Amino acid sequence: MSILAVQENGSIQYGDTFINFSIEPRATDIPKVLIKVYPNCRVVALAPPMASYEDILQAMKKRARWVCKQMRYFDQQRENILPRHYVSGESHFYLGRRHMLKVKDNSHNSAKVKLLRGVLEVQGQKLNPDKTKAMLFDWYRVRAKEVFDRRLEEVISKTLWVNEKPSIRLLSMQTQWGSCSPKGQLMINPHLVKAPRECIDYVLLHELCHIAEHNHSEQFYRLMKQVMPHWKKVKERLDGMAYFYLNDT
Repeated sequence: MSILAVQENGSIQYGDTFINFSIEPRATDIPKVLIKVYPNCRVVALAPPMASYEDILQAMKKRARWVCKQMRYFDQQRENILPRHYVSGESHFYLGRRHMLKVKDNSHNSAKVKLLRGVLEVQGQKLNPDKTKAMLFDWYRVRAKEVFDRRLEEVISKTLWVNEKPSIRLLSMQTQWGSCSPKGQLMINPHLVKAPRECIDYVLLHELCHIAEHNHSEQFYRLMKQVMPHWKKVKERLDGMAYFYLNDT
C-alpha cells in the first residue's frame, strides 16, 4: 500500500525552524526519497511506493540543513522582487534579458504588443493593469510556441532514440518547467520563454530523455550527460532565476 494512502503531509524541526512538507509519489524503482524545495518555498518529499513514513522523516532530517538553506535563499529572492503592477517602467524578462515595459493608451490602432530595442510596448484602448497583464501573457504564449518549436528542432538531433518530433503543449505551472506524457507529448511552461535559450534547451532535452527513460533513473542521468554534459550548471542557473520568471504567476 502506498504511503500516500496513510500520510500526505509531515513536519520536522531543524534548530528553531519547522519544516512542513508534503509527500508525493515518486514513479521509480529506486528505493530513495527525493527532497525538493520550490521557489515558493514549498517542500516536497517524493517517495517510492514502499517507503514508510519513518523512511521519509529520516530522509528529511538528513537534508534539513540543505532545505533550510534553500528556503532562506528563495525568501531573500522574494524580498528583492517588487510585485508586478503592469505599468510603464517595470522590467520584464524575455530570453534571459530584461526589457522595460511601456504601456501606451492608443485609441486609433488595434491592441498589440511589440518588442523593439529593449522596450516591451503594450498598446491598446483604455488599458488597465489586468488588461495589460492579459495582453502581455498572450504575447508570451505566442512567442513561447515559436521559440520552443525552433529550439526543439535544434536539439532533437542529439536524442537518437526519438524517432519523430513530439508535439508541444503549453501549460502554465507554478512549480514545474515541463513534463512528458506517457505518449511522448511535451508539456512546457510558457514562462520558460523568459529564460535564456540554453535553459530552454535544457528543459526540452530533459523531457526528451523521459521519452526513453520515464523515471529519474541512473540511465536517465546518463542520457542527460550525453546530450548536455554541463546540464547541472544550466539547471542551477535556471533554478536561481525561477522566482523572477514566475513572479507574476
